[in-house]
Amino acid sequence: MKEITRIVDVFEQIDFSQRKAALATVVWVEGSSYRRPGARMLITDDGRWEGAISGGCLEGDALRKARQVMLDGEPIVVTYDTMDDGANSFGVGLGCNGIIDVLIEPIDPISSQNPIALLKEFTQKRDVRSLATVLKSDEFTGLAPGNRFMLTEQTTESIPAWLYDDMQGVFNTGKPLTRSYSVLSGSAEIFIERIDPGIELVIFGAGYDVIPVAKLARELGWQVTVTDDCIAHLSPKRFPVATCVLYAGREVVIDQLTITNRTAAVLMSHNFNYDKAVLEKLLTTDVPYIGMLGPRKRFDKMQEEFKKDGLQFSNASLNRVHAPIGLDLGAETPDEIALSIMAEIKAFFTKGAGGFLKDKSGPIHERLSGNSANHGRQADPIDSDSIGVDTI
Repeated sequence: MKEITRIVDVFEQIDFSQRKAALATVVWVEGSSYRRPGARMLITDDGRWEGAISGGCLEGDALRKARQVMLDGEPIVVTYDTMDDGANSFGVGLGCNGIIDVLIEPIDPISSQNPIALLKEFTQKRDVRSLATVLKSDEFTGLAPGNRFMLTEQTTESIPAWLYDDMQGVFNTGKPLTRSYSVLSGSAEIFIERIDPGIELVIFGAGYDVIPVAKLARELGWQVTVTDDCIAHLSPKRFPVATCVLYAGREVVIDQLTITNRTAAVLMSHNFNYDKAVLEKLLTTDVPYIGMLGPRKRFDKMQEEFKKDGLQFSNASLNRVHAPIGLDLGAETPDEIALSIMAEIKAFFTKGAGGFLKDKSGPIHERLSGNSANHGRQADPIDSDSIGVDTI
């Protein structure tokens, strides 16, 4: 989400009376790659870019090819093969051991097919959506490279019947797909991805240790709301990065928040009665993640008091509470504790194990289904002279 937002911001600063631009998008990965399908990079013809499609080894060559795309006005799909370290023309071992397909398309700011316009709409609405992009097609399909179809919870019209099930599948699972379709009397290669608005973090409590949590969350591109029932703690100067600073009483604060399936609620007030009152309200909502600072016995005591008050919560509801919050990183300082909290929340929403990658058998990332857009085609030569360029 952060990368998309930044790309949109930079795009709106470009003077198209003087400059041309192109968008590069990773649409297929076989083997290992630093970036996954859906990674984007906005490129301008003065040799600057925003975003990334690799760890830095492919950007320079992609910029060179993007310049040609800007001149020709036609999108292309470029294949980078880093499987053979000795064969790539950088003259150094990349070590990625992967094949990466990248769609590079020219940007016309006034075109109805401008992909940045779709990304801007996404940043404004902050909804989950499935996006299908035509990579290649023949003349019999009625499609052209760069054509797009979009599916949201509210919008399904204009999606062809032959494409709908796969778009819905990607919308549900979040797993990108690149495959060939028979369309009319022709065929088309299409990349389908899900774009998510990111995690919405709500922090209850506004003590000094909340500051690094809010800062780190915003660095990750998350939405951050800090709320407390003590207005003295909520000075905007303490939380300049927060998306929202909310003063509300513990009994009514939940009514003033929007809870979604991407919301993470974190209790950090260090006030037992406040946290207990808020937790009672949170357990009646559908918030998927609830984290609470402090020892486990603190949460146990809250459960005992709930029972004394005649409140009954199911095991499924109580299992949403992570108390104590955080991964076991050996954290001691507020900054380290913030890192521990962010790591657990990220692992929860991505279903990551949160362990050492060296202990994981098999590949780091799950292998993708589908076919490469350039399946059976030799990888494009990489220009080692175009490595050194600036970012926007």
